[in-house]
Amino acid sequence: MLVVHLTSSRFFGGPERQMLELAEALGPGMRSAFISFAEGGACGAFLDRVRDGGAEAIALKHDTPRLVAAMRELTATLRDWRADVLCCHGYKADMLGMLAGRRLGIPVIAVSRGWTGETLRVRLYDAMDRRVLPAMDRVVCVSEAQAEKVRCRGVAPGKVVVIRNAIRSERFQRPSPDHRARLQQVFRKPPRWIVGAAGRLSPEKGFGFLIDAAATVLGEMPTAGFVVFGDGALRPSLQQQIDERGLQGRFVLAGFRSDLDDYLPHIDLLVLPSLTEGLPNIALESLAAGVPVVATDVGGTREVVRDEVDGYLVPSANPPAIAARVSELLADDWLRQRMGADGRRWVRAQFSFAAQAAQYRRLFAELGIGESPGEAQPAECESPPQLACETSND
Repeated sequence: MLVVHLTSSRFFGGPERQMLELAEALGPGMRSAFISFAEGGACGAFLDRVRDGGAEAIALKHDTPRLVAAMRELTATLRDWRADVLCCHGYKADMLGMLAGRRLGIPVIAVSRGWTGETLRVRLYDAMDRRVLPAMDRVVCVSEAQAEKVRCRGVAPGKVVVIRNAIRSERFQRPSPDHRARLQQVFRKPPRWIVGAAGRLSPEKGFGFLIDAAATVLGEMPTAGFVVFGDGALRPSLQQQIDERGLQGRFVLAGFRSDLDDYLPHIDLLVLPSLTEGLPNIALESLAAGVPVVATDVGGTREVVRDEVDGYLVPSANPPAIAARVSELLADDWLRQRMGADGRRWVRAQFSFAAQAAQYRRLFAELGIGESPGEAQPAECESPPQLACETSND
């Protein structure tokens, strides 16, 4: 059986890692292959990782605005490969993948991670995606919060499946003590506590609110330090905000790091200040590393971070609330260690790729491909709270 993933990859990030790890976890009898829109050549970082792992990967020769030619190319590739199922990631993949799958008569699954609405253009793309989703054979949502949004947008409940993101906790089992010293070197003076954050530097990630919160925390606890891993269009304006707040050398934008796994176990606390999320990979990674999380209560974040158990949930766009919880945790070594240990156990038990792969195998069986439905049972997870339909600008 051949599972083909269609995406528009610009770098190797959380969604890309999820695809590759799933491909490995599906096990014998289920091969995976990957197709990406070229994105001006930016897809190379992801496709190289795919090929390094031994899977087939290609970049489509046609891209926006030549979408008709891209759809024909995609259809021909799927036919040549004899694909059994197509998994689509993102609005462009959803639109063209749905059309190609219909032409070939193969099931098409959309993986819905969330709608950011960060710019007018992105909001247009998100709206296009919402129009396509009802035509899919199934829509896999990474959180119950996203599933409720999808159902509220007209996708039949029977088509919506929640399969959460997963993580390999063993990535963080043997942290090198040298990385704590290297991390301290990014600051003007080595801090006593290091508060970390990571993500694309774009509006929906809320890093401006984190800078405001950090100013409060550093006024009370001047030996702390804040570091954000990631890059993006907002870097100049965020750096200007840091400078205006007088936080130079104590709040550091460290850029994108491919070796972030080596540094996560050496921060004391992670903050996720997002305005919107699907199911945040960085929260999973932080808890797997034994680091508690202060996160805004948006999207599927509460399905990962349990308030007052392995971290704290706070309202979005609320720097005082972030600052209060960060200060509380930095001041209590025992509480941080207890929350970190609880988080590590929780993630290892509930968010494994083995459990995720079992759910995908069952989904494939329900679509009439692969094994019979009784052969693969999804792992049991704690049931998330049910959410009401909400009106928003997603």
